[in-house]
Amino acid sequence: MAHIDPDSPVPKYFQLREILLDLIDSDELSIGAAIPSERELCQRFGLSRMTVRQAVDHLVSEGRLHRVPGKGTFVARPKIELALQLTSFTDDMRARGMIPGSRDLDRRIVRASAHLAKELGVQPGEEVHFIERLRTADGEPLSIERAHIPVKLAPGLADHDLSDKSLYELLEGRYGLVMDAGELTIDGGIADPSDADLLKLPRGGAVLLLQRRSFAGGVCAELGVSTYRADRYQLRTILEP
Repeated sequence: MAHIDPDSPVPKYFQLREILLDLIDSDELSIGAAIPSERELCQRFGLSRMTVRQAVDHLVSEGRLHRVPGKGTFVARPKIELALQLTSFTDDMRARGMIPGSRDLDRRIVRASAHLAKELGVQPGEEVHFIERLRTADGEPLSIERAHIPVKLAPGLADHDLSDKSLYELLEGRYGLVMDAGELTIDGGIADPSDADLLKLPRGGAVLLLQRRSFAGGVCAELGVSTYRADRYQLRTILEP
């Protein structure tokens, strides 16, 4: 059994963190399983309750564990790595072996404000499709997508059913709009009450806010603003010199 080395320069709470991660990664503690109580961990590893709590707090903040008041602390589901590339939610989930889904929340045509016109490269007042959808994977709500697409690029788009379908596949197949470049901005934020309810987050839950401009042949074909559950997503990229 793994143990805490009192002579190691590595802090004891961090050693315990690594031990718990090993148990999780080896499936000795499977997803949804309760970890030993603070008292049990203290007795097993000869640690103070403060040290044990510090290790567990770190894993909770990292999304590897989650607490249920009155019940205990449990192994969390692994987070989904957010693809930092130009791909649709549908294709991304399929590539992960998950079943993508969607539910329409709003579909309408709006007039471009000055800000929206600037982002899309159109004239203020031009007609723009607004499509708002709740996106799911294996039935679990993961994000809310709000897409803005110039009507002149996709006339009649509002007539097409997008339930459980890829918007990008429709734009490519029906309108010849192949998204070949993009710009992405990512911010952290707090879900507003309506979004929190849709995403099944507690009020004040953390989210990732993504704004993406997608281009087809040098023309901005979409401005997408998406709200992702921060408890189910993490960002990962490769750093090169």
